Amino acid sequence: MKCRETWLTRVEGVASQVRHGLLGGGVACAMALGVMVSSSASASAEERTLSMYFTHTKESLTITYKRNGKYVPNALKKINWFLRDWRRNEPTKMSLETVDLLWELHADLGSKKPIHIISAYRSPRTNAMLRRIGRKVARKSQHTRGNAIDFYFPDVPVEKIMGSALVRKVGGVGYY
Repeated sequence: MKCRETWLTRVEGVASQVRHGLLGGGVACAMALGVMVSSSASASAEERTLSMYFTHTKESLTITYKRNGKYVPNALKKINWFLRDWRRNEPTKMSLETVDLLWELHADLGSKKPIHIISAYRSPRTNAMLRRIGRKVARKSQHTRGNAIDFYFPDVPVEKIMGSALVRKVGGVGYY
């Protein structure tokens, strides 16, 4: 698989650099998405359950975060902890629009495997450290605001995820 980078210009610096071979064969490919806080992404009334695996912490989480059109506060707290800055064990309040978009992409594309999370919240201190050591992260990354997640679905081609995310026009999409 040939990897390339694609950007939607509405959100800069949505994705962090992925330096590990995540999809086999030493190829570093992943999707990154970010949603502007003012996004109009709507979350319908059905029940929504996320199943995720965080590649850095090796943690897994399966949780229903929305029931009967209402977010489940305790579930959101667990999602915020799961998607924390893993280097500092520091959570934030993740954007509900971003979480919903992740769920929608997973459901719409028919993925049956857990979502593989590469990066979610990144504290400003971690972001600054990554910039100092030469990682190509945006100075004002959406990750530091809880508005971006780098991920992939093991059973869906990255190009298909990118196409589905781009047509939604609700934020930024980076493709590695």
